[in-house]
Amino acid sequence: MIVAVVPCYRVSKQILGVLKEIGPEVEKIYVVDDACPEGSGKLVAENTSDPRVEVLYHEKNLGVGGAVKTGYRKAMEDGATIIVKIDGDGQMDPHLIPKLIEPILSKQADYVKGNRFYDLAYLWKMPGSRKFGNAALSFINKMVNGYWNIMDPTNGFVAIGKAALKHLPLEKIDNRFFFEQDMLFRLNTIRAVVHDFPMTAQYDMESSNLKIWKVLFSFPFKYVNRLIKRIFYSYFLRDFNIGSLELIIAFTFMGFGFIFGLVKWIHSIETMHPATAGTVILAGLPIILGFQSFLSFLHYDLTNIPQKTVSSYSS
Repeated sequence: MIVAVVPCYRVSKQILGVLKEIGPEVEKIYVVDDACPEGSGKLVAENTSDPRVEVLYHEKNLGVGGAVKTGYRKAMEDGATIIVKIDGDGQMDPHLIPKLIEPILSKQADYVKGNRFYDLAYLWKMPGSRKFGNAALSFINKMVNGYWNIMDPTNGFVAIGKAALKHLPLEKIDNRFFFEQDMLFRLNTIRAVVHDFPMTAQYDMESSNLKIWKVLFSFPFKYVNRLIKRIFYSYFLRDFNIGSLELIIAFTFMGFGFIFGLVKWIHSIETMHPATAGTVILAGLPIILGFQSFLSFLHYDLTNIPQKTVSSYSS
């Protein structure tokens, strides 16, 4: 069963139009009113006769991630096989849902997400702040989540198969604007296959609740936290491979070179005697070798993207 989850917060002007455009391939639609001050849930309940629509209410605002997770849990309880998340603000075209879910149906992917950066001609229509912010976040997220093959990590038009979803610790995934990025990190920990889906988005009268500059300055701790966890899980806890050795060598050599060089530099200042060429080489060479080893690790990490879907070996 294919279902759609539509989180609602300040989307009363667009939500009814979005629901009308969702095609018959979707058998159930969960509209999650995240304590919307505009009463989006009540608006839907009173103005739609679509039997597929069920409105779920939050007593307090949990954020977009919290709303989506409520929909995910309900969908799994009702036996959904593929869950599509589509925003209620009208930026996403519901007619694209059949193409979005096709890689999951064919077991080529566990998770498919939209990518607004694919069509260069259309890219010029995207607001400049979003283009810059998403480009910066995309590069950071490639390092953090390990999916070097995808772009546009904040894109909320996604589909996930039940095999992958049931292995995710939903309670640990961020409730607010870090939700999409945190999902990718969690998907990597279960080695799920993630595909990009080329799409366009409509920027009309809706106003986004996401302030990109605020995100860039408020997320660093979360990014560092997820990066450390991914490296530890992938290269030391669940596996130990050539990438693990390259990383150990990189930090050992660079650490030695930096500390040795710092000590000799301080000693040189205190004694007023310049360091010898041999001392400089002994400090610099380990840093160079360590950096080369780190580049080798990055190359290995680039090729270590999950290839086998969770659904291929999970019932």
